[in-house]
Amino acid sequence: MTDALRSAVAARYGELAATSTSLSCGGAAELASVRPGERCLDLGCGRGRDALRLAELTGPEGHVIGVDLTPRMVEEARRTATQAGAKHVEIALASLDATGLPAGSIDVVVSSCAVNHAPDKAAVWREVWRVLAPGGRFVVSDIYSLEDVPARWRDDPTAVAECWAGAVRRDVYMSTLAESGFTDLQVLEESAPYHRGAIDLCKVTIAGRKSA
Repeated sequence: MTDALRSAVAARYGELAATSTSLSCGGAAELASVRPGERCLDLGCGRGRDALRLAELTGPEGHVIGVDLTPRMVEEARRTATQAGAKHVEIALASLDATGLPAGSIDVVVSSCAVNHAPDKAAVWREVWRVLAPGGRFVVSDIYSLEDVPARWRDDPTAVAECWAGAVRRDVYMSTLAESGFTDLQVLEESAPYHRGAIDLCKVTIAGRKSA
């Protein structure tokens, strides 16, 4: 991620860190069928709402790690986890494509409307593959564009930070997942098209698995 894009994302989501606005574009955490004792990773955890929900589902014998690249979001998520007494929740400041976690250390990866911000989405999915244990799975809610995003918007850090200009077409999204090695790909939810910024988008929730 470029410094300009990192700054734009930090500025936008730093301002939203203390608001009650929902930042999610889907119900990935609820659809992941998390079981007690599982190790979970929330990519782009924001204020930590989904991380806390995952912690409820795993129980104290499980472990939840939330990763976000916005310092104020990380601060807020840590505060929220502390207030909730969720000792098995850990919040880390890191990028989606370089979490710093050990390979094969995660059973379930979830994410809500975060991957579209990454310039190199294939790198994010390589990281998801790396951290997942054999047989591990992901459920990710995100957006896709109906047509290619024009370069003038795709290269605009502010437009990408606003959660629309970083989108790719549906076929590109699915091909990236398949090329990353994931199997059992399923579209769990998909919205009708809507207009945002200068393009038409759809919200989508996708599940997949790393082969055992």
